[in-house]
Amino acid sequence: MDAIALLKADHKTVEQLFRKFEKTGPNAHKLKRKLVDQMVLELSIHSAIEEQVFYPAVRARSVPLLHEVLRSLEEHHVVKWLLSELDDLPPDAERFDAKVHVLMENVRTHVLEEEGTLFPEVKKAFRPQELRALGLLLENAKKTAPTHPHPLAPDTPPGNLVSGAVSAVMDLGRDALRAARRKATSKVRAVTSRGGKSPTPQPPAYEAADAASP
Repeated sequence: MDAIALLKADHKTVEQLFRKFEKTGPNAHKLKRKLVDQMVLELSIHSAIEEQVFYPAVRARSVPLLHEVLRSLEEHHVVKWLLSELDDLPPDAERFDAKVHVLMENVRTHVLEEEGTLFPEVKKAFRPQELRALGLLLENAKKTAPTHPHPLAPDTPPGNLVSGAVSAVMDLGRDALRAARRKATSKVRAVTSRGGKSPTPQPPAYEAADAASP
């Protein structure tokens, strides 16, 4: 898969998550949290590989495209701040839905600009075999990319290559800790539901609302 096809596939994946979110009901807090967690993951990885691999390659090849690259980096910066705020925000928070909708508006605008302006120019500047090689580099970068947003980290080489590697390791630990907490909570609830005497921690308000909603 060449670089343009890979990045467009990422855009499609994120758009599908947006549409699922738009179809959720007002009290579907647990589903909204799950969808936003996936948005955070997909957009964090996508932003990182563009900043580490794609944009530097475009800048090196085409000076006239520098403006487009710089604008894309600023759009990433805004999106990463929104993602960082949503990452741990409870889905029943008053401004959760508002932040998600602003996120979607920003990402959709960014995608339109990339696919309508930047990508066609990149296809002119690179030979097909070069785009395929760039696509392979993007695929490999995904394997070690951060899984959470880091809006204060550098977004251009060489700084982002170093910070990205450190952030990716930190994110692995963060994800593992979050998964362990959720697993422990599920076990406690399972024991309690079977009549055990283990104390049950109070679930977040959004989970209680989900349980009560049809």
